Amino acid sequence: MKNVVTKLINRPRHMIIGIAIAMLFISSACTAQSEIKFPVDVGVKPESITKGFNDNYYVTVMNGAEKGDAHIVEISKNGVKVFAKGFDDPKGIVFLDNHLYFSDVTRVWKVDKDGNASIFIDKEKFPAEVLYLNDVAVDADGKGIYVVDMGDTKYMRDENNKLWPLDSEQAKLVPQSGRIYHVSLEGKATIVQDTSPLMLNPNGVGVDNNGDIMVGAFFLGNFLVKRDGELTPLKGLFRGADAVEQDSKGNYYVSSWAEGKVWKIDAKTQEITILIEGLITAADFYLEEEKGRLLLPDMMAGKIYNVSLTTTKDN
Repeated sequence: MKNVVTKLINRPRHMIIGIAIAMLFISSACTAQSEIKFPVDVGVKPESITKGFNDNYYVTVMNGAEKGDAHIVEISKNGVKVFAKGFDDPKGIVFLDNHLYFSDVTRVWKVDKDGNASIFIDKEKFPAEVLYLNDVAVDADGKGIYVVDMGDTKYMRDENNKLWPLDSEQAKLVPQSGRIYHVSLEGKATIVQDTSPLMLNPNGVGVDNNGDIMVGAFFLGNFLVKRDGELTPLKGLFRGADAVEQDSKGNYYVSSWAEGKVWKIDAKTQEITILIEGLITAADFYLEEEKGRLLLPDMMAGKIYNVSLTTTKDN
Protein backbone atom coordinates (compact mmCIF):
# COMPACT_ATOMS: atom_id res chain seq x y z
CA MET A 1 0.00 0.00 0.00
CA LYS A 2 2.85 2.38 0.86
CA ASN A 3 4.39 1.93 -2.61
CA VAL A 4 1.04 2.72 -4.26
CA VAL A 5 0.73 5.97 -2.27
CA THR A 6 4.31 6.98 -3.17
CA LYS A 7 3.66 6.39 -6.87
CA LEU A 8 0.50 8.51 -6.71
CA ILE A 9 2.33 11.36 -5.00
CA ASN A 10 4.97 11.37 -7.72
CA ARG A 11 2.40 11.59 -10.54
CA PRO A 12 1.37 14.93 -12.11
CA ARG A 13 -1.53 16.72 -10.35
CA HIS A 14 -3.95 16.32 -13.26
CA MET A 15 -3.37 12.57 -13.32
CA ILE A 16 -4.06 12.30 -9.57
CA ILE A 17 -7.34 14.21 -9.99
CA GLY A 18 -8.31 11.95 -12.88
CA ILE A 19 -7.60 8.81 -10.88
CA ALA A 20 -9.61 10.18 -7.92
CA ILE A 21 -12.59 10.95 -10.14
CA ALA A 22 -12.44 7.49 -11.70
CA MET A 23 -12.28 5.83 -8.28
CA LEU A 24 -15.24 7.91 -7.08
CA PHE A 25 -17.22 6.90 -10.17
CA ILE A 26 -16.46 3.22 -9.62
CA SER A 27 -17.42 3.50 -5.94
CA SER A 28 -20.71 5.21 -6.78
CA ALA A 29 -21.50 2.62 -9.43
CA CYS A 30 -20.87 -0.22 -7.01
CA THR A 31 -23.13 1.42 -4.42
CA ALA A 32 -25.90 1.93 -6.96
CA GLN A 33 -25.63 -1.66 -8.14
CA SER A 34 -25.82 -2.95 -4.56
CA GLU A 35 -29.15 -1.26 -3.82
CA ILE A 36 -32.25 -3.45 -3.93
CA LYS A 37 -34.39 -2.46 -6.88
CA PHE A 38 -38.14 -2.74 -6.41
CA PRO A 39 -40.54 -4.16 -7.44
CA VAL A 40 -39.16 -7.57 -6.51
CA ASP A 41 -40.70 -10.91 -7.46
CA VAL A 42 -40.79 -13.12 -4.37
CA GLY A 43 -43.06 -16.05 -5.24
CA VAL A 44 -46.70 -17.08 -4.95
CA LYS A 45 -48.86 -15.12 -2.50
CA PRO A 46 -46.55 -12.95 -0.39
CA GLU A 47 -48.44 -11.54 2.59
CA SER A 48 -46.20 -9.61 5.00
CA ILE A 49 -42.70 -8.09 5.07
CA THR A 50 -40.30 -6.87 7.76
CA LYS A 51 -36.65 -5.85 8.08
CA GLY A 52 -34.52 -8.34 9.98
CA PHE A 53 -31.07 -9.90 10.08
CA ASN A 54 -28.29 -7.75 8.57
CA ASP A 55 -30.92 -5.19 7.46
CA ASN A 56 -32.26 -7.65 4.90
CA TYR A 57 -36.01 -8.01 4.31
CA TYR A 58 -38.07 -11.09 5.09
CA VAL A 59 -41.40 -11.99 3.50
CA THR A 60 -44.03 -14.58 4.36
CA VAL A 61 -44.93 -16.43 1.16
CA MET A 62 -48.01 -18.64 1.34
CA ASN A 63 -47.64 -20.52 -1.98
CA GLY A 64 -50.44 -23.05 -2.64
CA ALA A 65 -53.00 -24.75 -0.46
CA GLU A 66 -50.83 -27.70 0.54
CA LYS A 67 -49.78 -27.98 4.16
CA GLY A 68 -46.09 -27.30 4.64
CA ASP A 69 -45.52 -25.72 1.21
CA ALA A 70 -45.16 -22.13 2.46
CA HIS A 71 -41.89 -20.43 3.34
CA ILE A 72 -40.06 -17.26 4.33
CA VAL A 73 -37.92 -15.57 1.69
CA GLU A 74 -35.02 -13.21 2.26
CA ILE A 75 -34.51 -10.16 0.04
CA SER A 76 -30.94 -8.88 0.11
CA LYS A 77 -28.54 -7.07 -2.20
CA ASN A 78 -27.62 -10.52 -3.51
CA GLY A 79 -31.18 -11.31 -4.59
CA VAL A 80 -34.08 -13.40 -3.29
CA LYS A 81 -33.75 -16.79 -1.63
CA VAL A 82 -35.77 -19.13 0.58
CA PHE A 83 -34.71 -18.54 4.20
CA ALA A 84 -36.97 -20.96 6.10
CA LYS A 85 -39.65 -23.41 4.95
CA GLY A 86 -42.23 -25.94 6.04
CA PHE A 87 -45.15 -23.68 7.01
CA ASP A 88 -48.86 -23.78 6.18
CA ASP A 89 -50.29 -20.29 5.66
CA PRO A 90 -47.96 -17.66 7.18
CA LYS A 91 -49.26 -14.10 7.56
CA GLY A 92 -47.88 -11.21 9.66
CA ILE A 93 -44.14 -11.14 10.40
CA VAL A 94 -41.94 -9.02 12.71
CA PHE A 95 -38.33 -8.94 13.91
CA LEU A 96 -37.75 -8.90 17.66
CA ASP A 97 -35.05 -10.09 20.05
CA ASN A 98 -32.87 -11.19 17.12
CA HIS A 99 -35.58 -13.54 15.82
CA LEU A 100 -38.35 -13.47 13.24
CA TYR A 101 -41.86 -14.11 14.59
CA PHE A 102 -44.84 -14.80 12.33
CA SER A 103 -48.37 -16.16 12.55
CA ASP A 104 -49.47 -19.34 10.80
CA VAL A 105 -53.23 -20.10 11.07
CA THR A 106 -53.39 -21.19 14.75
CA ARG A 107 -49.77 -20.87 15.85
CA VAL A 108 -46.84 -18.45 15.89
CA TRP A 109 -43.37 -19.46 14.71
CA LYS A 110 -39.95 -18.23 15.78
CA VAL A 111 -36.97 -18.32 13.38
CA ASP A 112 -33.31 -17.71 14.20
CA LYS A 113 -30.53 -16.17 12.08
CA ASP A 114 -29.75 -19.51 10.45
CA GLY A 115 -33.34 -20.13 9.34
CA ASN A 116 -34.10 -22.68 12.04
CA ALA A 117 -37.81 -22.59 12.94
CA SER A 118 -39.55 -23.58 16.16
CA ILE A 119 -43.13 -23.14 17.37
CA PHE A 120 -43.25 -20.09 19.64
CA ILE A 121 -46.86 -20.57 20.74
CA ASP A 122 -49.48 -23.06 19.57
CA LYS A 123 -53.27 -22.82 19.72
CA GLU A 124 -53.55 -24.71 23.02
CA LYS A 125 -51.61 -21.95 24.81
CA PHE A 126 -54.04 -19.14 23.94
CA PRO A 127 -56.69 -18.22 26.55
CA ALA A 128 -59.53 -18.53 23.99
CA GLU A 129 -60.09 -20.57 20.85
CA VAL A 130 -58.08 -19.16 17.93
CA LEU A 131 -59.50 -19.57 14.44
CA TYR A 132 -57.38 -17.55 11.99
CA LEU A 133 -54.27 -15.73 13.21
CA ASN A 134 -53.18 -12.91 10.92
CA ASP A 135 -51.20 -9.73 11.54
CA VAL A 136 -48.41 -9.35 14.12
CA ALA A 137 -46.85 -6.22 15.67
CA VAL A 138 -44.06 -5.62 18.19
CA ASP A 139 -45.30 -4.00 21.40
CA ALA A 140 -44.11 -0.55 22.48
CA ASP A 141 -41.58 -1.92 24.99
CA GLY A 142 -40.13 -4.58 22.74
CA LYS A 143 -41.08 -7.24 25.28
CA GLY A 144 -43.58 -9.16 23.19
CA ILE A 145 -45.87 -9.13 20.20
CA TYR A 146 -49.51 -8.46 19.41
CA VAL A 147 -51.29 -11.09 17.32
CA VAL A 148 -54.66 -10.73 15.59
CA ASP A 149 -57.19 -13.53 15.42
CA MET A 150 -59.61 -12.68 12.61
CA GLY A 151 -62.14 -15.10 14.03
CA ASP A 152 -64.56 -16.95 11.76
CA THR A 153 -63.93 -15.65 8.25
CA LYS A 154 -66.37 -17.81 6.27
CA TYR A 155 -69.32 -15.41 6.67
CA MET A 156 -67.79 -12.25 5.24
CA ARG A 157 -67.68 -13.06 1.49
CA ASP A 158 -70.18 -14.03 -1.20
CA GLU A 159 -69.82 -16.85 -3.73
CA ASN A 160 -67.55 -14.63 -5.87
CA ASN A 161 -65.19 -14.02 -2.92
CA LYS A 162 -66.36 -10.40 -2.59
CA LEU A 163 -67.16 -8.81 0.76
CA TRP A 164 -70.88 -8.65 1.42
CA PRO A 165 -72.31 -5.09 1.29
CA LEU A 166 -72.52 -3.56 4.76
CA ASP A 167 -76.26 -3.01 4.41
CA SER A 168 -76.97 -6.61 3.36
CA GLU A 169 -78.71 -9.25 5.42
CA GLN A 170 -75.60 -11.40 5.14
CA ALA A 171 -73.53 -8.71 6.85
CA LYS A 172 -75.66 -9.19 9.95
CA LEU A 173 -74.48 -12.81 10.15
CA VAL A 174 -70.78 -11.97 10.51
CA PRO A 175 -69.92 -13.06 14.08
CA GLN A 176 -68.05 -11.01 16.65
CA SER A 177 -65.26 -13.51 17.14
CA GLY A 178 -62.08 -11.57 16.38
CA ARG A 179 -59.60 -10.73 19.15
CA ILE A 180 -56.19 -9.19 19.73
CA TYR A 181 -53.68 -11.07 21.88
CA HIS A 182 -50.41 -10.05 23.47
CA VAL A 183 -47.75 -12.75 23.66
CA SER A 184 -44.72 -12.13 25.88
CA LEU A 185 -41.23 -13.27 24.91
CA GLU A 186 -41.78 -16.09 27.40
CA GLY A 187 -44.73 -17.30 25.31
CA LYS A 188 -47.57 -16.25 27.64
CA ALA A 189 -50.69 -15.06 25.79
CA THR A 190 -53.30 -12.66 27.14
CA ILE A 191 -56.33 -10.97 25.55
CA VAL A 192 -55.76 -7.22 25.15
CA GLN A 193 -58.81 -6.53 22.99
CA ASP A 194 -61.84 -8.78 23.18
CA THR A 195 -64.57 -9.11 20.57
CA SER A 196 -66.28 -5.90 19.46
CA PRO A 197 -69.02 -4.91 16.97
CA LEU A 198 -66.55 -2.31 15.61
CA MET A 199 -63.94 -4.99 14.92
CA LEU A 200 -65.57 -7.65 12.75
CA ASN A 201 -62.86 -9.86 11.28
CA PRO A 202 -59.88 -7.75 12.41
CA ASN A 203 -56.82 -8.12 10.22
CA GLY A 204 -54.12 -5.48 10.79
CA VAL A 205 -52.62 -4.52 14.13
CA GLY A 206 -50.11 -1.78 14.84
CA VAL A 207 -48.78 0.29 17.72
CA ASP A 208 -49.31 4.05 17.73
CA ASN A 209 -47.05 6.77 19.09
CA ASN A 210 -48.63 6.44 22.53
CA GLY A 211 -47.92 2.73 22.68
CA ASP A 212 -51.58 1.77 22.16
CA ILE A 213 -52.83 -0.74 19.62
CA MET A 214 -54.40 0.24 16.30
CA VAL A 215 -56.62 -2.20 14.44
CA GLY A 216 -57.83 -2.59 10.86
CA ALA A 217 -61.25 -4.26 10.68
CA PHE A 218 -61.24 -6.22 7.42
CA PHE A 219 -64.99 -6.69 6.95
CA LEU A 220 -66.27 -3.33 8.22
CA GLY A 221 -63.34 -1.25 6.95
CA ASN A 222 -62.81 0.58 10.25
CA PHE A 223 -59.37 1.94 11.15
CA LEU A 224 -59.59 1.80 14.95
CA VAL A 225 -57.39 3.77 17.35
CA LYS A 226 -57.52 4.29 21.09
CA ARG A 227 -59.40 7.37 22.32
CA ASP A 228 -59.79 7.66 26.09
CA GLY A 229 -59.01 3.99 26.40
CA GLU A 230 -61.65 2.88 23.86
CA LEU A 231 -61.18 1.73 20.28
CA THR A 232 -62.64 4.46 18.06
CA PRO A 233 -62.85 4.63 14.24
CA LEU A 234 -60.97 7.29 12.32
CA LYS A 235 -62.79 9.01 9.48
CA GLY A 236 -63.39 6.93 6.37
CA LEU A 237 -64.00 3.30 5.52
CA PHE A 238 -61.23 1.05 4.23
CA ARG A 239 -62.90 -2.25 3.45
CA GLY A 240 -60.48 -5.11 3.28
CA ALA A 241 -58.21 -3.22 5.70
CA ASP A 242 -54.90 -5.03 6.10
CA ALA A 243 -51.83 -3.23 7.50
CA VAL A 244 -52.19 -0.22 9.84
CA GLU A 245 -49.26 1.99 10.90
CA GLN A 246 -48.46 5.47 12.22
CA ASP A 247 -45.34 7.52 11.46
CA SER A 248 -43.37 9.79 13.80
CA LYS A 249 -45.39 12.85 12.66
CA GLY A 250 -48.64 11.17 13.60
CA ASN A 251 -49.85 10.35 10.09
CA TYR A 252 -51.65 7.04 9.67
CA TYR A 253 -51.34 4.51 6.85
CA VAL A 254 -53.69 1.67 5.92
CA SER A 255 -53.73 -0.81 3.06
CA SER A 256 -56.73 -2.60 1.57
CA TRP A 257 -56.31 -6.15 0.39
CA ALA A 258 -59.71 -6.02 -1.30
CA GLU A 259 -59.31 -2.66 -3.06
CA GLY A 260 -55.60 -2.80 -3.94
CA LYS A 261 -54.89 0.61 -2.36
CA VAL A 262 -52.86 2.29 0.36
CA TRP A 263 -54.11 5.47 2.02
CA LYS A 264 -52.37 8.13 4.09
CA ILE A 265 -54.46 9.84 6.78
CA ASP A 266 -53.36 13.28 7.98
CA ALA A 267 -52.47 13.40 11.67
CA LYS A 268 -54.45 16.59 12.40
CA THR A 269 -57.25 16.83 9.85
CA GLN A 270 -57.74 13.11 9.09
CA GLU A 271 -57.76 14.11 5.43
CA ILE A 272 -57.34 10.97 3.33
CA THR A 273 -55.07 10.71 0.30
CA ILE A 274 -54.19 7.69 -1.86
CA LEU A 275 -50.52 6.70 -1.98
CA ILE A 276 -50.98 3.89 -4.49
CA GLU A 277 -53.90 2.17 -6.21
CA GLY A 278 -54.52 -0.24 -9.05
CA LEU A 279 -52.87 -3.20 -7.33
CA ILE A 280 -54.53 -6.60 -7.21
CA THR A 281 -54.21 -7.08 -3.44
CA ALA A 282 -52.39 -4.59 -1.19
CA ALA A 283 -51.29 -6.67 1.79
CA ASP A 284 -49.26 -6.15 4.99
CA PHE A 285 -46.63 -3.46 4.33
CA TYR A 286 -43.47 -2.46 6.22
CA LEU A 287 -43.21 1.26 7.05
CA GLU A 288 -39.62 2.42 6.47
CA GLU A 289 -39.91 6.06 7.39
CA GLU A 290 -36.18 6.82 7.33
CA LYS A 291 -36.21 6.00 3.61
CA GLY A 292 -39.49 7.80 2.98
CA ARG A 293 -41.29 4.68 1.84
CA LEU A 294 -43.29 1.63 2.69
CA LEU A 295 -42.58 -1.78 1.21
CA LEU A 296 -45.83 -3.34 0.07
CA PRO A 297 -46.62 -6.92 -0.94
CA ASP A 298 -49.17 -7.35 -3.71
CA MET A 299 -50.18 -10.87 -2.78
CA MET A 300 -51.82 -12.03 -5.99
CA ALA A 301 -49.15 -10.38 -8.16
CA GLY A 302 -46.31 -12.01 -6.20
CA LYS A 303 -44.37 -8.74 -5.93
CA ILE A 304 -43.02 -6.31 -3.33
CA TYR A 305 -43.43 -2.64 -4.28
CA ASN A 306 -41.63 0.47 -3.08
CA VAL A 307 -44.31 3.09 -2.27
CA SER A 308 -43.32 6.69 -1.52
CA LEU A 309 -44.79 8.30 1.60
CA THR A 310 -44.90 11.67 -0.19
CA THR A 311 -48.17 12.79 -1.73
CA THR A 312 -48.82 15.61 -4.19
CA LYS A 313 -49.98 17.75 -1.28
CA ASP A 314 -46.65 17.23 0.53
CA ASN A 315 -44.61 18.60 -2.39
